[in-house]
Amino acid sequence: MPTDQHIAAGLLGRVEYGRVAASVRALPFLAPARHIVVADRLLLRMHRGHGHHRVCAGSVVAYGADNLGSAPAGTERWSVQIVGWCENAEPTDAQLERFGPGPRRVDGDPFEAVYLEIAPSLATVHSLGIAAGVPERAQ
Repeated sequence: MPTDQHIAAGLLGRVEYGRVAASVRALPFLAPARHIVVADRLLLRMHRGHGHHRVCAGSVVAYGADNLGSAPAGTERWSVQIVGWCENAEPTDAQLERFGPGPRRVDGDPFEAVYLEIAPSLATVHSLGIAAGVPERAQ
């Protein structure tokens, strides 16, 4: 029977981006990251220019991703959160290829990639049922 960590890994493999959560002097922050699932770990690519990687590396972080805004009608909506130890990482050439090209700019600055790896110790998966058709917005 699959565990929450196995289910979470499978769902994370269906989306490309999520948010890493950490704290700086007891104040929480969220930062977007591109991710790939590698064996029993999550490999992240972030923008070096913000410095978020320095806070995350060597700390316990949370990472979340979902399909809440992108689930096609008739499919299940879900949200995944993992918590684990985060470290700097050096991806292999094959892993870099899986990431694909990065953005050209982040907040107006040239994108410079930095990589982190999360070893999950806790995973939670929330299912929000089948996505209905998107209602039209009032004009």
